[in-house]
Amino acid sequence: MKKIFLIFSLFIIVCNLSYSQSDNKARGFFLAFGVGPRIPLGDFSGFSDLGYGLDADISYTDNEIIPFFIFARVGYEQYPGAQSLYESTDYTNYSVTSIPLRFGIRYYFPPFLNGLPLLLPVAEVGISYGFFQKLNQFKSTSGKNNFTDDSSKLGLNVSVGVSMFLLEILGTYNYYQTNQSIGVDLKVRLPLLISY
Repeated sequence: MKKIFLIFSLFIIVCNLSYSQSDNKARGFFLAFGVGPRIPLGDFSGFSDLGYGLDADISYTDNEIIPFFIFARVGYEQYPGAQSLYESTDYTNYSVTSIPLRFGIRYYFPPFLNGLPLLLPVAEVGISYGFFQKLNQFKSTSGKNNFTDDSSKLGLNVSVGVSMFLLEILGTYNYYQTNQSIGVDLKVRLPLLISY
């Protein structure tokens, strides 16, 4: 958890240093919160069932890189064990908890409807560093000891969605070796600091 706080703090400090330089640029920092389901894929779906996730991100842009935004995101994801796992093994409880850190670039395309509300297609690409904890609990008659398995993995994420800028729906494919998933988030994005 200290690593997560340190990485997120460094990103904010770097953004603040770039903001404090005195020139005539339009800049903006935005804070977003999202929540939605997480669908495990591949081998991961054989052990885990539909889960949920929460995340928060901070993003930055200025008039030289608009419509590109850079972002840093931290999340929390929980996946319960699949019913088939309990039926075919000695498990009484299995769950995977993940804390992903994501860094990347977001791009807002021109609106595809010029009415109200203004709908902007959005795409993201980034790298991920995920901390995973697997809880393994077995039937008392199995003779197996309960344990937790901690690991961390480097991965990639690609997202597409539609934004009204303050509200957006974003679908994300997350790739980690043996832990692929799709997330669908409803996000609220708020301006944190805007300067001209």
